Amino acid sequence: MGYVEKGCANLLHHIKSVRKSGVSPVVCINAFVSDTPAEIAKIRELCESAGARVAVSEHWEKGGEGALELADAVVDACEEKNKFKPLYSWDMPFSERIELVAREIYGADGVDYSAQAKEKLDKIQARDDAAELGLCMVKTHLSLSDDPKLKGVPEGWRLNVRDVLVYGGAGFVVPVAGAISLMPGTGSNPAFRRVDVDTDTGRVTGIF
Repeated sequence: MGYVEKGCANLLHHIKSVRKSGVSPVVCINAFVSDTPAEIAKIRELCESAGARVAVSEHWEKGGEGALELADAVVDACEEKNKFKPLYSWDMPFSERIELVAREIYGADGVDYSAQAKEKLDKIQARDDAAELGLCMVKTHLSLSDDPKLKGVPEGWRLNVRDVLVYGGAGFVVPVAGAISLMPGTGSNPAFRRVDVDTDTGRVTGIF
């Protein structure tokens, strides 16, 4: 397997995941001057063989004109009749939903829970409104697994859920996998309220 094929393994996995939902995926090749025509052609070949539309985009260099192929591909995908289907139903127990995501989307062999996460999940499952709550998985973006050092499409691993949170306003149950920092919520008086632009001078105030 060449280096392009190895580099595309993760991308091809994501194409497969999107196709599982019944939606037609679109891959944008963000082409730079250092990319060779052969590399771009190989990526296109691999992605199209996996069932994705592919567009080469040079918007970084040419602005909107460089993204016309991408725009056409997205329009074509939107106009194509899809067979969207969720991965799970909301009346399914949370543990089964998490297992499905771990196995079908991430490629894990299974899920392990910390004692704290298991206790929290059991309490959430017992709520009267459990079937009204969605699932929002939290883990590193650097790997399909919860370990940022595992690249490509790792095999022989299990998803480690260390905590489970509930965001009631959004209606989400949030399993937290691996070591990852969560972004704090916005305070009651966020700083953006004090940021302004003087339309006469263009000067921005309130940032510092």
